[in-house]
Amino acid sequence: MPSTATHPSPLTPVRPASTALLAFIRGFGQVDLQPAVATGVLFLAALWVADWTVGLFAVIGTAVSTATAAVLGVDRGAIAQGLHGYSGCLTGIALVTYLGNHPSTYLLAVLGAILCPLLGAALTTLLGPYGLTPLTAPFCLVSGVMVLGAPSFDRIWHGSPAALADTTARVDMLTWGDIRRAFFSNVSQIFLVQEWQVGLIMLLGLTFAGLRVVGFAALGSMVGILTAWALGAPNTLIAQGIYGYNAVLVAIAVGAVLLAGTVPNGLYALFGAAAATGLTAALTTLFKTFGGHTFTWPFILTTWVLMAAVPGLPRLRPARAPAPSGDPVAVPGPSPLPERHPR
Repeated sequence: MPSTATHPSPLTPVRPASTALLAFIRGFGQVDLQPAVATGVLFLAALWVADWTVGLFAVIGTAVSTATAAVLGVDRGAIAQGLHGYSGCLTGIALVTYLGNHPSTYLLAVLGAILCPLLGAALTTLLGPYGLTPLTAPFCLVSGVMVLGAPSFDRIWHGSPAALADTTARVDMLTWGDIRRAFFSNVSQIFLVQEWQVGLIMLLGLTFAGLRVVGFAALGSMVGILTAWALGAPNTLIAQGIYGYNAVLVAIAVGAVLLAGTVPNGLYALFGAAAATGLTAALTTLFKTFGGHTFTWPFILTTWVLMAAVPGLPRLRPARAPAPSGDPVAVPGPSPLPERHPR
């Protein structure tokens, strides 16, 4: 995607510390597929507002994962855009959420963050021939395995602070208060945080990524709410963002990053957001049978299917596909680097 950023002169000295810091900050924004530095800063601030342990483990996961990619010699451009920090960020948050704040959790967070770039590289190799990218699959695999296996080890398992969502709870009337909380919680639950105030800060952060990005985030949240309500989901879970966070991610990924800004593409993205909402309930029920966690699997699977279908759907156009006139399609939304590599 074309960038409006100014490039430093060849004579400008490179500052590794500044480069590393920017890569670290972008890792938080890349959870929502956005490399804007301001987005990353506000996301990080929101996580500390949620709870200091959430903020700390997010920092540990992002820093270790990014550093591991650098040590392994991963492409510097990808590291600079934060593409090797976001899975580590989510892994750190997931581990402290489900295993609690214990010394063993810190060790697991570091180990999990180290594993994320390795799995990311493996999945990139496997999915590359199909034109797909790992998205948040490294986080889901690492965190899912660690949390699932934790009860078998006394030095790791200290009881579960977070219970699985009950998708069969009683259905009540959805109030305006529920809708307001759900709208913002759908954004914060991407980071496994329930507080709607955190989602408000994060939605503000997405405004710095561009109007198209924040617009699809908002539309995805509303589609998630409406779909869950239409299907008769429990209002308490809708309000907590349990049903809508995957819808937000799908809407951003398909509508604002991976496909060009056309009406058919936008409708396709919102259809995906609705599908991810239903898939969230199905996968939650499936994982509950063996004590697993849904995480962002509905987003991953929905996005993979939607993007795999694009080559066979002529009305849909990838973000960098040539326009009918032969001119390149300009994707709205500034990028701080020459290219934005989709995850």
